[in-house]
Amino acid sequence: MSRPEDNLPPDLFYNDVESRKYTTSSRIRNIQADMTHRALELLDLREPSFILDVGCGSGLSGEILSSVDPEEGGPHTWVGMDISSSMLAQALERDVEGDMLLADIGQGVPFRPGTFDAAISISAIQWLCNAETSDVSPEGRLKRFFDSLYASLKRGGKAVCQFYPKNAQQRSMISTAAIKAGFGAGILEDDPETKSVKVYLVLSVGGGDVTGAVSGIQDVDVYDSRRRERKRGKEFVEKKEGKAWIMRKKGQMEAKGKVVKASSKYTGRKRKTAF
Repeated sequence: MSRPEDNLPPDLFYNDVESRKYTTSSRIRNIQADMTHRALELLDLREPSFILDVGCGSGLSGEILSSVDPEEGGPHTWVGMDISSSMLAQALERDVEGDMLLADIGQGVPFRPGTFDAAISISAIQWLCNAETSDVSPEGRLKRFFDSLYASLKRGGKAVCQFYPKNAQQRSMISTAAIKAGFGAGILEDDPETKSVKVYLVLSVGGGDVTGAVSGIQDVDVYDSRRRERKRGKEFVEKKEGKAWIMRKKGQMEAKGKVVKASSKYTGRKRKTAF
């Protein structure tokens, strides 16, 4: 079975007919509700929050955000953005509570830095991996999206993006773009051994604890690009100051015919501070 994103761009695929069909299908509504509740569980919000719904469609997820019980940290206020005017028309017809914006997430998230406490996205970001024209690349669209999403979230904010990767390459492309934007990130799979596997990209801003939201759950790959860069830099300094680095440099100089002082048991040993 072909995937919708392989046929047409989302603004063309989700026309009036498809948008109504999507919104009125009880099967799709149930699946969407389950994934939205799962995203909220992973966000682990403890108080009413201001949430961005990326690819909000006809507001199926937004309805759930607006109806979260106060004992579970809700209800939440939300803003949605979607590229399909037909989907947004369905949301307006159903009189959902959130504010909505007609926008292409591949062109970036058009909000001020630090606007949102959190963000969710259900079945949307895989569309960014398709380029409709030769002058647009999936990598560029993913970069604009994740860079601007990172900026739009408050420090310590989280985002959960459920998506359907076509293959391992597409999954890696998406997670790599998020990491390069600065997110701490983890990938979680629900029902990985079945055809109904659900993939969630869990993101945090400014050192937020990704694993805290999914404590005790297996098969979570956690990344933090800035921590990795710091670690890489530290390792480089340690090698540069150590005996192995000195011996390697001496070998390079000898190969060039230069005179090098003979090594001894004291080579590379740190000296005590002289007073």
